Amino acid sequence: MPAPKKTARRSLLVTSAVLSSLALAAPAAVAVPSPSGSPSASPSATPPASMSTVGGPRLGQPGTQVNLASGVPVLPKDVSARSWIVADAESGDVLAAHNAHWRLAPASTLKMLFADTLLPKFPRTAEHKVAPSDLAGIGSGSSMVGIKEDETYTVHDLWLGVFLRSGNDAVRVLSAMNNGVENTVKEMNEHAEELQALDTHVVSPDGYDAEGQVSSAYDLTLIARSGMQKKDFREYASTVSAKFPGETKKDKKGKTVRKPFEIQNTNRLLSGDTDLPVYQGIAGVKNGNTTNAGATFTGVAERNGKVLLVTVMNPEKDEHNEVYKETARLFDWGFKAAGKVRPVGELVPPRSAARSSAQPGANPSGEAGGSGNGAGGTAGTGPVASAPVANGSSGIGIALGVTGGVLVLLAGGAFLVNRRWPLPDLVRRRTRP
Repeated sequence: MPAPKKTARRSLLVTSAVLSSLALAAPAAVAVPSPSGSPSASPSATPPASMSTVGGPRLGQPGTQVNLASGVPVLPKDVSARSWIVADAESGDVLAAHNAHWRLAPASTLKMLFADTLLPKFPRTAEHKVAPSDLAGIGSGSSMVGIKEDETYTVHDLWLGVFLRSGNDAVRVLSAMNNGVENTVKEMNEHAEELQALDTHVVSPDGYDAEGQVSSAYDLTLIARSGMQKKDFREYASTVSAKFPGETKKDKKGKTVRKPFEIQNTNRLLSGDTDLPVYQGIAGVKNGNTTNAGATFTGVAERNGKVLLVTVMNPEKDEHNEVYKETARLFDWGFKAAGKVRPVGELVPPRSAARSSAQPGANPSGEAGGSGNGAGGTAGTGPVASAPVANGSSGIGIALGVTGGVLVLLAGGAFLVNRRWPLPDLVRRRTRP
């Protein structure tokens, strides 16, 4: 069946009805490792012979899974990652994968799950004064945004610190606001199960190396897909640079001042680097790097009306920015292969999708995998992150916005049976900051 026209796809909001149809199309989950077990934080050099089959049996097989045929481009040969996946962010089709369900250390890509779990809870304008106990337990060598004790920050400030600088200090403060690290870890594990990210087991909310903490390329892609349904998640994940509150000091005249400093996004496909240009169409999502995990990255990009998600975990090549270079190659392949290659599996919907839409008079939501009463969790009606935002954070070259839409119904009032899960429009600004 040909893909819907771009304009038609972009006129729809994500609805529970759509997710329900996704659930009907999803294969049964079998051979799923229990997230409550004690998986090794240091997996062997080779993937297990049998892995989870969530999303389809091909995804549970070790090695590269792709349906090459006439007209389908050959996969790039210079991809050394232990695990990777290329998926259509809207339809959920997995175009190709390599050890997709291999449970590996996720590093700071786990912060996507942290954000998807907590973002709806706190209005971005809420303020919090940092207590010394808020910063307790941060691992040695952690990435930090520079939060200071006894200073007050808005929730907006803290999320900028999480997404742009991958600040473990910002994660700890938000966790303290959420009744502590232990409660936050519990909620993250529960949310992972709701998303059917069953390879994932959280021990530390910031992704810092911890015994038993694992995820997979498949799960990280599911989590990113859920997160990108949230307006604030899209904004923060796609922001290139921002102003962050500094420490309160007295100037030479004895006046109390608090000067902000600039922070930049460490996602090099978004911000660029000396050996790496900004990737055309990139709009997020999150990178990570620890001793145990190596380099990890999940990205989303749009080109010619196609929106793809790519996750790359732990390239064997030890070269500068290798995780981004391999991601870019897989994106390039995916955009060429989209519409030509037969999928090897799919991204499954959250468990609640079928349950909620099955209820008479269910209220469709633009959120995926849970909603909250915080302002951060609601879908908007205009472009986001394409203009300066509060506290001096800058706009971006590639941004995501939400278009208005209506629930599409068939005659007789039945929901449209549609496997697609449209993402909000991707908006390209003509100039970059």
